[in-house]
Amino acid sequence: MFKHSQLESVKAWIAHPAHAGMPLHARIQRAVRQLIVDGALGPGKLLPASRALSKSLGVSRDTVEAAYSQLHAEGFIDRRVGSGSFVAQITEFAPGRRISQRDALLRNQAPSLSKRGSAMFRSGGVREMLIPRPFAHGVPETRTFPLQSWERLERQVRKEAGVQTLLHGDPQGTEPLRRAIADYVNLERGARATADRVLVLTSSQQALSLCANMLLDPGEAIFIEDPAYYGARKAFDAAGLECVPIRLDRQGLVIEQIIADPQRAKAVFLTPSHQFPTGATLALDRRLALIEWASRHQAWIIEDDYDSEFHYAGKPTACVQGLDPHDRTIYIGTFTKSLFPGLRIGYAVLPPQLVKPMTAARTLLDGHTAPMAQLTLARFMEGGHFGAHVRSMRSVYAERLDVLDRLIDKHLSGFVEARVPTGGLQMPCVLTGDLPERAAIDAARRVGIELLGLSALHATGKTKAGFLMGFAAYTPSEIEIAVRKLADTFTALKRGSASMRNH
Repeated sequence: MFKHSQLESVKAWIAHPAHAGMPLHARIQRAVRQLIVDGALGPGKLLPASRALSKSLGVSRDTVEAAYSQLHAEGFIDRRVGSGSFVAQITEFAPGRRISQRDALLRNQAPSLSKRGSAMFRSGGVREMLIPRPFAHGVPETRTFPLQSWERLERQVRKEAGVQTLLHGDPQGTEPLRRAIADYVNLERGARATADRVLVLTSSQQALSLCANMLLDPGEAIFIEDPAYYGARKAFDAAGLECVPIRLDRQGLVIEQIIADPQRAKAVFLTPSHQFPTGATLALDRRLALIEWASRHQAWIIEDDYDSEFHYAGKPTACVQGLDPHDRTIYIGTFTKSLFPGLRIGYAVLPPQLVKPMTAARTLLDGHTAPMAQLTLARFMEGGHFGAHVRSMRSVYAERLDVLDRLIDKHLSGFVEARVPTGGLQMPCVLTGDLPERAAIDAARRVGIELLGLSALHATGKTKAGFLMGFAAYTPSEIEIAVRKLADTFTALKRGSASMRNH
């Protein structure tokens, strides 16, 4: 028979809200199994008769019989006719073999990882908010997305392609989408792309990881912008690369350091159309100089064109890849910013010699591509819906940027100076008062406002404190409410700091 404490443990397991979705016999089976796994019921222990246990638990005998049958089928108990049910002789769960709770906890706290695994774990990963709140950066407006049009196209795909959409997809990506992407980047971004050079991926982050691991060996160097997109830096760090920071000015990357030491690194990472986070555009003469450097030294240019669709002053600058006649540039794009994050489709336009190696490598990461969403996106683009959506959002985002700029000038001018960008989904703001960046960000988070600090994006200490404010996903009224709340928060923080100094 069970001891009183064991019976109470079973009752507690059965009654726990987290297990409410299980059938009753399964809850009893799991509860008894846990007692065996924990060593509370040792090998050879006689279990209560099904009639007695059903009475103790207030359930039917058939329910207990079903639980015992499952335990027997899994090998946890032996059932002997005329003798009863006994815990099986499983030495792994014997009292002498049990791992103490403390030891198990220590093992969980200190996993044995590779050097690369440890670096990836320490980086914290690249995490986005499940439900964005002002002023989370890089988040597009999704509430007005033309979902009915998307669903109609998806139904067309299912009707015409049938079960083909349920099978494995081409690791390089479906041909219709690769063709649509090539047509788009050629027309809108001045690229030199063909469908056979496009590799469809789940995200730009996956593209960066592929580049880091396929083009360079651990210990080799890569030039990166300073400040730089944190996802790129983490991808390169995780691959064991040495990130060599190159400073920026108003015309983008200052290339003298690269030209002066051309063989220091085998690649350079750029966000040339709209530098993250400063918003600077890389000047044409610098683009041409980098193309010449890459050709001469057989180096690579990794061009991340993450949100170039949204340009608010004049026409967007053509991409570097379209200027490169030597095929040393990898062009990376994503639909996360232009459409919606849940789509999980990014892409790379590759030099011809990298298509097969990169495609093979992506199969080691996630096997193949998902056809349904890709075929739907291809039709969305071919039918003109993508271009129409981007044009509509460009107007909406420009208005929201203007609203944010005016509200900052009105309510936050004593704390920050806005650096209004010519494009993108976020605006950098530099702290002008004596509020510490970390304190400002933490105080904002406590009142439900997200800000990304600028200091952490710099590799060197030469930076002005401040933060990024995303504006694309929030209506003018939501922006105003959040700015007013931020102004109140900063005022209270400043008042508190002054009070502390006086005392």
